[in-house]
Amino acid sequence: MPARAPGPLRWSDVTPKATWINRRALLTGAVAGLALPVVARADVGRYSTDAAPNTLEEITNYNNYYEFGWNKDDPAAYAGALTTDPWAVSIGGLVDRPGSYDLADLIKGQPIEERIYRFRCVEAWSMVIPWQGFQLAGLLDRVGVQASAKYVAFETVYRPDEMPGQRGGGINWPYVEGLRLDEAMNPLTILATGLYGEEMPKQNGAPIRLVVPWKYGFKSIKSIVKITLTAEQPRTTWQELQPSEYGFYANVNPEVDHPRWSQATERRIGAGVFAGREETLMFNGYGEEVAALYAGMDLAVNY
Repeated sequence: MPARAPGPLRWSDVTPKATWINRRALLTGAVAGLALPVVARADVGRYSTDAAPNTLEEITNYNNYYEFGWNKDDPAAYAGALTTDPWAVSIGGLVDRPGSYDLADLIKGQPIEERIYRFRCVEAWSMVIPWQGFQLAGLLDRVGVQASAKYVAFETVYRPDEMPGQRGGGINWPYVEGLRLDEAMNPLTILATGLYGEEMPKQNGAPIRLVVPWKYGFKSIKSIVKITLTAEQPRTTWQELQPSEYGFYANVNPEVDHPRWSQATERRIGAGVFAGREETLMFNGYGEEVAALYAGMDLAVNY
């Protein structure tokens, strides 16, 4: 057997992907996000990239979660204090069945899928992450979206006693984000409850977070406690803070630079010290699935 090239082990080095998924499908759990069965549906493959995922260590130790601090390793250092059980999500606004939903009840009946998505940060670095979650569209259908709804707003938990970053300035807490309704209903848009076949790590947005793979990472809001359907475009945290730098749409677009740096290339985390920068793909490589959502729009204006 030929020697393996040096470097960190990945799941594909030690366990065949199908075996990993089947093993997870044998497990059940009462706690939402923990050991939920993964449904290996036929259409999952068309959404997942075939790129090798980053290691669990990379994914859980290099991220932005400003509620715990501004450094990349702050979330891993401080997120352990966050209480994630019990957890409820309030769903309201222009829906037929508003209410506060216990997380276990909210997830019950949703097909949990594996999605290996490219992740692109507005700071021009990227990863590949194996999420487990379910389509946001399924939840919205369940609560009944009213005809006048045009947008979906999200809000992160506000607990400054558990989240030291919220005790400081710089951001008007709690963190808020939003999507247009058709973006929210796109099958690529998921609510993730885990990664690498395990419950979601706290530093990555436990117990439930949004994942929108064709947008910059700040759109994928973490630790969600509130979802509201609205007729008007909701306010978003970074649009409020720096409207000239962070627009509502936040689509990955190599042709529209951030005012302080280029978005044409990206640095792949874990690629190695001597690896060159990679070209950034339009819509992070998901153009086939989402480009039609923006037909006729000026994406330099609607950035």
